[in-house]
Amino acid sequence: MKILSLKLDDKTFDETEEITSKLNLDRNQYINEAVRIYNLYNKKKLLKKQLHKESKITRKDSME
Repeated sequence: MKILSLKLDDKTFDETEEITSKLNLDRNQYINEAVRIYNLYNKKKLLKKQLHKESKITRKDSME
């Protein structure tokens, strides 16, 4: 496991504290889950971009 120093703006930190308190979750666990979900979101976004790029190439070759 890696140690990370993280700077959050005050509003984000306050919201995180409020939510973790209500959910009875450890802040570290909450942030790890948030980053995991955001990574999945961005992987899908990157895959979509790559597929679109390859589709353009294939389309061009198919026309020829």
